[in-house]
This record gives sequence, C-alpha cells and structure tokens, in this order.
Amino acid sequence: MARPDRSAERREELLPVVTQAFAELGYRRTTTAELARRCGVQETILYRLWPDKKAMFIAAIGQVFAHSTRTWEVLLGSAEERAGAGGRLLEHEAEHHGEHHLYRIVFAGLSETDDPDVRAALRRMYRGFHRFVRERLAEHVPARRPAAPIDGELAAWALLGLGTIANVGRELGVLDARSRRRLFIELGRLLFDHGAG
Repeated sequence: MARPDRSAERREELLPVVTQAFAELGYRRTTTAELARRCGVQETILYRLWPDKKAMFIAAIGQVFAHSTRTWEVLLGSAEERAGAGGRLLEHEAEHHGEHHLYRIVFAGLSETDDPDVRAALRRMYRGFHRFVRERLAEHVPARRPAAPIDGELAAWALLGLGTIANVGRELGVLDARSRRRLFIELGRLLFDHGAG
C-alpha cells in the first residue's frame, strides 16, 4: 500500500522557517542550500515540495499575508466584538508592527517585480490586505461622524501606506519606536474615523 502524500503538511511545517530565512537574507542572498540547512532537510526534499527557489519565495509572500491576517482575526475576536476593532488593530500594530521583519520579504519582492509570478504574488498580497482593511473600515463606527469623510478605498490604501512608512522608518532608523507608535495611533485613528462606513 502506498504511503499517503504529506506534501501539503510538510510545506506548512517548513514554510515558517523558509519565510524567516527570506526575511533575514532577502531573495538574492538566500540559497536553497541555506533553506535546507535551516529546515533540517536535504535540498532534494525542498525540491519535492516546491519546484524552485522562486516558488519558495512566492510561498513566503503568501505567508506574510496569512501570518498577519491570522494575527488580526484572533485580535478582532467574534463578530459581536468587532465594534471597536479599528482601535484594537491600531493599538496592536502600534506596538507590534514589523517586529518579525516579514516586511523585508515584501521589500525584496519589490526588487523582483520584473518577474510576472513575483509581481502577481505581491499584487494578491496587497489586494488581500486592502480588502481586509477596507472591511474593517466598513465595520468601524467612529466616536463622532467626521465633517470631511475620506473615501474608504483610499483610506484603506493610506492605512497600508502607514505600515510601509513605519517599516522603512524601522529599517533605516529614521523613526524611533515612539514615532512609529504615534504614526499608527494618531494618523491611523484619523484615517479609520474619516474612512469608516
């Protein structure tokens, strides 16, 4: 009797290690030999799970999205608890945004957008993040209705932009932790309140 195919389970087990390696080393400096070493397997095992290094990198881009949205869903709780979701998300991101350095995968991917597969993976990721944030904006009820609302689609992109700026600031050392926190709390709350509903 043939053994069951555990490829999907094995990919799921190894993907966090692969993702962390890409986050630390970037796309170009990460070798499949290094990925195999960190995963504690032979390179041939990785090639049974993914066709090539690019496929591993694209899976890591997907992992950035999955990791973030899983964290946010747990934070948001049940549908009944979502009334103050915007504030909870902003508080969480003000404290924890970028701490795992997964944004480095996105930055590395941006230098590879001539590759249509990498470009498509990044587009899926950003569109997924936008959809998630837009849905939270639609659920958000501001303390008081702002005089000048912002289109929710644009507010969602602007909130994603805050995350990018916070990551650049962290990476280059031009924004300290206090400034990054203020970015999320002050500007984020403004965008949430003005882009809600």
